[in-house]
Amino acid sequence: MASLFANVLRVHQWVYEKSDGWVGHRLLFGNPTLLLRTVGRKTGQPRTSALTYARDGGSYLVTASNGGSPRPPGWLANVKAQPDCEIQIGRNTMKAVAHATYPDDPEYQRRWELVDKVNQGRYSEYQKKTTRPIAVVVLTPAR
Repeated sequence: MASLFANVLRVHQWVYEKSDGWVGHRLLFGNPTLLLRTVGRKTGQPRTSALTYARDGGSYLVTASNGGSPRPPGWLANVKAQPDCEIQIGRNTMKAVAHATYPDDPEYQRRWELVDKVNQGRYSEYQKKTTRPIAVVVLTPAR
């Protein structure tokens, strides 16, 4: 079942990218989805991830849930190594700066509730599957 879901996610991202954002923003479960473009910290190669997001004022919030895996997703290490990134929402692309937050951050719980609500409580289910704290990453558009 997990591999089927992973394949659906890959197809969703492929459609989002190949349609230049015409299709994909709300394709998967109706959740708003952005494309996060990072640079691989080891390879220096461009990487793209389709992620559900929530809005927090002028910023976008994504979670490094990796489906509740014991290991965080690779994109988290990429944005920690190089916070400057690019996000695409629908057909709009913008430069952004990423900042990972964890439960010791005073704003973490509020942000967690925003992204968990958008994802219909799935992130809370993912958190139960792992002992690692799942980061909420704040993507702030560059001015």
